Amino acid sequence: MDRIYITTPLYYVNAEPHLGSAYTMIITDTLARYYKANGWEAFYLTGTDEHGDKIAQAAAQAGVDPKPFTDQMSATFQAAWDSCGFSYDHFIRTTDAYHVRYVQELLTKVYKAGDIYFDRYGGLYCFGCERFYTEKELVDGKCPDHRTVPELIEEENYFFRMSKYQDRLLRHLEEHPDFIRPEGFKNEVVAMLRERIGDLCISRPKSRLTWGIEIPFDQRYVTYVWFDALINYVSALKHRGEEFFEKFWPQAEHFIGKDILKPHGIFWPTMLMAAGLPLYKHLNVHGFWTSEGQKMSKSLGNTVSPLEMKERIGMDAFRYFVLRESVFGQDADFREDALVARYNADLANNLGNLVSRVLAMQNRYFSGAVQPLSGDWRKEDQALKDKFAQAETELHRHMVELQFHRALESVWAAIDHANRYIVQTAPFTLFKDPAQRTRVGEVLHHLLEAIRQISRLLAPFMPDTAKELRRLLELKEGDGDYRALWGECFSPGHKIDGPTVLFPRIELPSEA
Repeated sequence: MDRIYITTPLYYVNAEPHLGSAYTMIITDTLARYYKANGWEAFYLTGTDEHGDKIAQAAAQAGVDPKPFTDQMSATFQAAWDSCGFSYDHFIRTTDAYHVRYVQELLTKVYKAGDIYFDRYGGLYCFGCERFYTEKELVDGKCPDHRTVPELIEEENYFFRMSKYQDRLLRHLEEHPDFIRPEGFKNEVVAMLRERIGDLCISRPKSRLTWGIEIPFDQRYVTYVWFDALINYVSALKHRGEEFFEKFWPQAEHFIGKDILKPHGIFWPTMLMAAGLPLYKHLNVHGFWTSEGQKMSKSLGNTVSPLEMKERIGMDAFRYFVLRESVFGQDADFREDALVARYNADLANNLGNLVSRVLAMQNRYFSGAVQPLSGDWRKEDQALKDKFAQAETELHRHMVELQFHRALESVWAAIDHANRYIVQTAPFTLFKDPAQRTRVGEVLHHLLEAIRQISRLLAPFMPDTAKELRRLLELKEGDGDYRALWGECFSPGHKIDGPTVLFPRIELPSEA
């Protein structure tokens, strides 16, 4: 059986969920649903990253200890993802006992192998990033992400011999050019590896940070947050047994935002090499979302909440917008006018009107009862069926390439064709001639088939809409129609539901 292991990054619990994290969840949820629907065995992992300086600081500002703070924030993420309907198989927390235990086991293994050593180090440290920077990495002397001047810290710590695996990782990237995708991000990592990367500081002294996983061979230190969090991708599988790990790990597909490329593209594979574990299959990197051209931030008040969008336009419409409006790997901009235009044109007009018109005619002309198909198909009937077959073929190709927007374009091309088929066949005109009513029944049967195919094709992208379409067609879950051929699903006399408004039009405040 084909398998896939899909992971999101662990979300840092110092702030509530926003569009950036929701986007990663939407693309991974879409992929997991797609592969599961096509018979793959899939395991889908997400969770929360709960250790480190920023968490300790956020807890202190909230006036509580780190553990109850992370309990509350992690529950907020899980509740948000559940409310959004994301279909993850496991939610991991870096405070979970099994994860802590495995991190300490791996640290001990790498230490005993001689790849962890103790040394004094002085460097420029950004507390926001929880990492040391070189002068070259700074922009105008400041952290490129937080725009703050890092502090000079000198202390004794444990270091991972990351540089020992530098050449080996570079060779792997050359031999597996799609290891990191899109290609531009692979080129970034290759450029980093062609310069000296040095070794990685993997501890923090308890004298300045106690909130972390204790170094098993020195109780004076806790583990650096990245050396802890990255290991979740393995610990979550190991938690279910060695056989489970061996089954899924070779098919690991990591999905991350571009801001954490270096830890996932350099720290993580060298850690795996040192631990004697195989590398993941792909690292898939997406861009940032801005809001009306500006970077989203709480201080600017321009963040987009997935739960607010769900309340306003529905989760499926929100999913559709972010998947259709963005190109995987590139930055995208969240604009109110684009959201409304996309919703009204694609969802309310194209899809919503198609379904409403077909169900209305089926109920008006035949009291909802599906009419039989004859063996004499006309060329426009065959063209409609062929267009949906083409859409499915194209959708598969685009999903493999992570081109979600192109996959949806393929489905909407078929939806457009179905709308044109109504114009071509004109069932509302034909029905006026009693001699043509058999033909009208056939036309509507083909259109009901088109709606069934739409429900299949959209299920990974818009699961609630797909479910509603099945309900309207009176197709129950488990009916076994998912793989049914065109014309084989609806027996004559099958009753479908009446028309409904799937996507009520929305207006910008200025248009109201």
